[in-house]
Amino acid sequence: MTTTRADGATSGDHASGGESLGLDAGGLEGLRKQLETWRAQTVAKTLQRMPARKERFTTWSDVDLPDVATPLEGSVRHERDLGLPGQYPYTRGVQPTMYRGRLWTMRMFAGFATPEQTNQRFKYLLEQGQTGLSTAFDFPTLMGYDSDSPRALGEVGMCGVAVDSLRDMEVLFDGIPLDKVTTSMTINGPAAVLLAFYIALADKRGIARSKIGGTVQNDCLKEFIAQHAWLVPPRAAMRLVTDTIEFCTAEVPRWNTVSISGYHIREAGATAAQELAFTLADGIGYVQSCLDRGLDVDAFGPRLSFFFDVHNDFFEEIAKFRAARRMWARFMKERFGAKKPDSLKLRTHAQTAGVSLTAQQPYNNVVRVALQGMAAVLGGTQSLHTNSLDETYALPTEAAVTIALRTQQIIAEESGVAGTIDPLGGSYFVEWLTSRLETEALQIIKTIDDMGGMVEAIEKGYPQREIAASAYKFQRQMESGDRVMVGINKYQTSDDTKIPLLRIDEQVQRSQISNLRTVKQGRDPERVSASLRAVREAAQGTANVMPSLVAAASAYCTEQEICDVLREVFGTYSDPAEF
Repeated sequence: MTTTRADGATSGDHASGGESLGLDAGGLEGLRKQLETWRAQTVAKTLQRMPARKERFTTWSDVDLPDVATPLEGSVRHERDLGLPGQYPYTRGVQPTMYRGRLWTMRMFAGFATPEQTNQRFKYLLEQGQTGLSTAFDFPTLMGYDSDSPRALGEVGMCGVAVDSLRDMEVLFDGIPLDKVTTSMTINGPAAVLLAFYIALADKRGIARSKIGGTVQNDCLKEFIAQHAWLVPPRAAMRLVTDTIEFCTAEVPRWNTVSISGYHIREAGATAAQELAFTLADGIGYVQSCLDRGLDVDAFGPRLSFFFDVHNDFFEEIAKFRAARRMWARFMKERFGAKKPDSLKLRTHAQTAGVSLTAQQPYNNVVRVALQGMAAVLGGTQSLHTNSLDETYALPTEAAVTIALRTQQIIAEESGVAGTIDPLGGSYFVEWLTSRLETEALQIIKTIDDMGGMVEAIEKGYPQREIAASAYKFQRQMESGDRVMVGINKYQTSDDTKIPLLRIDEQVQRSQISNLRTVKQGRDPERVSASLRAVREAAQGTANVMPSLVAAASAYCTEQEICDVLREVFGTYSDPAEF
């Protein structure tokens, strides 16, 4: 099979020239004959005596694997496809020295109950050696509702921290220097509003906007594909994302304006190639939207970031990161005409696969997370969150999150993998698998392009159907035993292991509502009304909404008050639920 690559070259199953990983044409032909003889004689005799353990050997995404990888697999050319670390096409890493210069950021996800409690967890993690903050918000906050909303009943502080206004942001980051610690905020539909809270906090502290750094996930497209925590319909959501990119490019230059997220796509059941394809297609959609706005790709391109899942298949995940960097560099250079090297670099955060954690035999999760964390590092991530062993039951305890952080620190300090840049570069198997994932992902992206782009594909239900089909196939494999998860469908025990769990007191909601009432009583009603009116006018027109959102945040307008205005102007959205 031969397909067109992102750069216009062809990618096939076998090398066609003499440069493939060190062998000329004559050497490749000789190797081909050696392999034929080896399989016909040596392997055949061994199989008679010791049959293969199963009929098919596949990756976790059901890609058939070669029995042994050689230079015959793939058509990798060193200069075209690999290069050197820190050089186009960045397959081997986005920085010339990678972890020899600086380790990846250890950014453990944290957020639960009240801002006061999460602030204590933040400070604990920083004391334990974490190097960046990552904020999880509760579901009402993710959906744009305040803690006193009837829709928030029973959910306040349960799956993350509750943030209703600038007051909560002040408490959340009390004692934390915003100009020295980078902060990631995992929120999408109301991302512009939470970002406005953070900017308003910096303004109130007298910290220049140019000095605050971090990331807001702000990936509306993957919400419609996978996570389903949206605020407004797709096209209005794209307008809000584009507004944040435009605003931060001018006002907050150290801020990563979108974390283009494959994580939730993979968690919903996508294969590695689908995660790769849909994530990059989302990125293409954001870049095109900004270009349509009239922005310079080299002005905003360097502040786009990515977020990938790290699943169970060790080598498939490593190959996925490598393919992602190569593909994004080519798209930015050849499709969009980016010229700055920083515009071509796919910088990514990674998180170990939450969906791979099991409630049965929960201590097995420590092993899974260690292997996944190692794969992320060997894949070249810039930032990493390692899941805690108890997260199938609840938000992590302090003890569990410490083990997860120590996992990263042991990888960094004891394993030796951070001492050599891209130690798996040139591996016949890894390079073959990298090209294999790239080829499949490019086919999916072409289908999306033919539909008119990612927004149109989402409106037609294409990625949703493809992910649902992959999830169904995987579940059938689990049920049949073709796919094994230790402790689930093999090596089961009757032991009901009990582990300590973090319990969120229902008092959290009462506390949040009381604090919210105090905020509303203490603010200037006229300023609130004027601020919300300005948000409405900006949303109804063509002006960038971010200045009005920051002003509303500074006036202590609540998240829901602001989001209700946006919902009234742009409307709401229901999933077409196509299958």
